[in-house]
Amino acid sequence: MAISDSEFKHIRDLIYKRFGINLTEQKRSLLVGRLQKLIRQRQLPTFAAYFDYLDNDKTEAALSELVDLISTNHTYFNREKEHFTYFSETALPAVIEKLKRENRKDLRIWCAGCSSGEEPYTLLMLMMEYLGNDYKNWDAGILATDISDRALTVARRGAYATDRVMQLPDPLRKKYFAPAGAGEMQVIDKIKKETTFRRFNLMNTTFPFKKPFQMIFCRNVMIYFDQVTRDALVNRYHKHTEKDGYLFIGHSETLGRDQALYRYLKPALYQKGEG
Repeated sequence: MAISDSEFKHIRDLIYKRFGINLTEQKRSLLVGRLQKLIRQRQLPTFAAYFDYLDNDKTEAALSELVDLISTNHTYFNREKEHFTYFSETALPAVIEKLKRENRKDLRIWCAGCSSGEEPYTLLMLMMEYLGNDYKNWDAGILATDISDRALTVARRGAYATDRVMQLPDPLRKKYFAPAGAGEMQVIDKIKKETTFRRFNLMNTTFPFKKPFQMIFCRNVMIYFDQVTRDALVNRYHKHTEKDGYLFIGHSETLGRDQALYRYLKPALYQKGEG
């Protein structure tokens, strides 16, 4: 089943408008191959029929299926581990001390584009290690969001292949995981219950959060966006970041030297100043 230039533009424009993902011509064969398989599964005769199927689905289940199809969701424990080191040794202590000075105990961290859950679970383990028995006295936990229902299903289950869990430091692995059978290890309930997983589209023009975050992790998400989409998203993040709050992005990403919303700390790490 071939796709015409106009049909490819139709699906590319839809994906850009709804998800912010910029599919270039180089991605055409990959997208078409995946779509052809889906269309056969849905027993639809043409791409035009698939577009009608998308348009007529008021539940947005078809759109969710589409974004699962084009999402990579590639991640692993301790990915870009320098960030986790900075989080536990520098950023988290600084935020905790600031909150104590202000007589607050509301620690607000958002993992935007959390994929299959390795990032938020790791951050929670490090938070519990740092705060120890005092963790229970904090309004903490982590908000973890993603556009992919498929990824969120894996994240909520919290079970991972043992060899993937082995990428974590021994103390964390031994303390916060339990055997789950069939070569898997499961995140313990103490960690899982502190994580709120939600489906959320970063292309929403406004975010619904009532309070700002001290840290936002959005790593290896903006590589799929063009500059206009990245700039708009960073602007929304800025509005929802506390003064002196941190923004972590992927090591292959940059906010650029010209932006003035966050000050550069080190590669892929920024901090909000005044305003």
